Amino acid sequence: MGIENDDVRRVRDSTDMVKLISQHLQLRKVGRRWTGLCPFHNEKSPSFSVNAEEGLYYCFGCQKSGDAITFVREIEHLDFVGAVEYLAGKAGVQLRYTSNNEGKDRRRRSQLTDTVEAAVEWYHQRLLKAPDAKGARGYLRSRGFDGDLVRQYRVGWAPDDWDVLAANLKAPRDLFVEAGLGFVNRRGRLQDHFRGRVLFPIFDVNNAAVGFGGRILPPDFGGGEGPKYKNSGESSVYNKSRLLYGLNWSKDEIVREKSSIICEGYTDVIGFAQAGMNRAVATCGTALTEDHVKMLKRFAPKIVLAFDADAAGQNAAERIYEWERKYEIDVAVAALPEGVDPADLAREDPEALGAAVEHAQPFLKFRLARTLAASDMASVEGRARAAQRAVDVVREHPVAMVRDQYLMQIADQCQVSPERLRALLAAPPVNLPEERPTRRRDDGWSDREPPPEAAPARMADNTETQLLRLAVHEPESIPAYIHGALFAYPQNRAIFEALVEAEELHQAIEQASAHVAPLLSQLAVQDEPDGEAETLIGQFLYDAARHELRRLQAAGRNRARQSAEVSVSESGGDTAVQGATDSADSSVEGSGVTPGNPSAAHGTADLAASIRGLQAEIPRVLEAAFKLDAAERLLPWLPVGAG
Repeated sequence: MGIENDDVRRVRDSTDMVKLISQHLQLRKVGRRWTGLCPFHNEKSPSFSVNAEEGLYYCFGCQKSGDAITFVREIEHLDFVGAVEYLAGKAGVQLRYTSNNEGKDRRRRSQLTDTVEAAVEWYHQRLLKAPDAKGARGYLRSRGFDGDLVRQYRVGWAPDDWDVLAANLKAPRDLFVEAGLGFVNRRGRLQDHFRGRVLFPIFDVNNAAVGFGGRILPPDFGGGEGPKYKNSGESSVYNKSRLLYGLNWSKDEIVREKSSIICEGYTDVIGFAQAGMNRAVATCGTALTEDHVKMLKRFAPKIVLAFDADAAGQNAAERIYEWERKYEIDVAVAALPEGVDPADLAREDPEALGAAVEHAQPFLKFRLARTLAASDMASVEGRARAAQRAVDVVREHPVAMVRDQYLMQIADQCQVSPERLRALLAAPPVNLPEERPTRRRDDGWSDREPPPEAAPARMADNTETQLLRLAVHEPESIPAYIHGALFAYPQNRAIFEALVEAEELHQAIEQASAHVAPLLSQLAVQDEPDGEAETLIGQFLYDAARHELRRLQAAGRNRARQSAEVSVSESGGDTAVQGATDSADSSVEGSGVTPGNPSAAHGTADLAASIRGLQAEIPRVLEAAFKLDAAERLLPWLPVGAG
């Protein structure tokens, strides 16, 4: 990607340096120079100097220096091309790119974002003025939104009509569809994507409008039927895995405070800002992704999670630990009151919301605290079970020094010796019945079937459940090699097998067990997953491979320990223990066995070959961003289906 050098020079020459910098700080002319307080570090006496004639700046305090492009890159957190485009737009300079296709792509993106921007304004004015938006205005007032707040965040209203936006916007059909604002129906007419919803416009980090998040009105305010939340579909400008709501407004404070806050909802972001913490962002209808983490890392090294971070279970935890290591970030969890949304807390007790963020706990500490709080610590047996569960939580962390520090804390709380806990950590995990607090968020990942009279669990939004939604809505897109044994959780496995065994969804629901049938009904009324089916399948195989690798590694440790115990019982000496352990280790290390379906019946050499194969292929799938052709190379190492 590049811009013609002549055009870069024209942008520099056309930019009024004093006017540009004065948008961010107050400058005072001293002789031929302009001075002010540096925007890049805290100071009381001005050390920031601007040479308007040469178009350069320098700070005598922190030694930051550069031209107009450098200043925009620092202040707006843009790359070189983005900064040049930002300045070119203000100066009216038409840019030429080093690649003709690149220039066309940029122009097309600009046309698409302009079309979305026009829709943002139309929906916003509809909310402010139209009689049919009365219920939406009432709902927003009930959520603490006054007129100023609605205008500040440009909240909109999509009327409950088929094509009212298309008729009023009069955008070219191809732009209207590609921008995600609508689609062509069976009659060949444009139809709006959103109907009967309050809309929160979503902007990219450069403040360009790219899409919407929509919420249906509650019945008390005249709401209709349909999914509670609906986002723009994936497009060339709207990629939910690379977008964070509110980042365009919050990036400056994130840099100043050296931390960001991640929420689940748009109103949570607004609530944090109203409470004086304008560094919150929200994912756009998806779970937190690696791209989100990379994006936030550009601005600050700390991320505070302001949602139920434990809901997605072990897979999510391992990803967070991996991101902490890979990107050298710290992830903490805000100590929010259970069952209270940040938006509600911001209205009712903003000081408590601030305290929750201020006292955010490291991610592993949060998970441990929840595990121990759910345990019976009053009895010897209860503390023993709590220690086992806590060790299993600590086991997930990849850094040995961190694990050992937490083991000593567990030892103190559970009244168990640290040496005993270290022995537990070295042994394979023990599957104990899970104890949970009386009140908790049900994430749909439980391995235990609830009693028949219990209400069906609300299914979590994760890779396995997204694949199940794909199987419901687009069964033809599911490859034949996907089978029940690849699902980590029995509940999801049972749902998938019910779908496979039936010819159609109605039959699957009718034939399913009392536990599975309500969950299939939930899937039937949910939207199909956003994004490419192949990428989702690739991520599913990646998760399945990580689960299989953990299982095989535990089996290897268990086999080595059993071998050592047998040698002890036969010879009764430490030498025999060492010899048995060395033998087990050498047999795990050395093998050239062809991969297959590793199971308990396989020898140690087969086990080692499978572990090595998975360890080699899993990182390649991650590097390939879950592309299906890369993920399918995991198949030889994964369990095969029955029959």
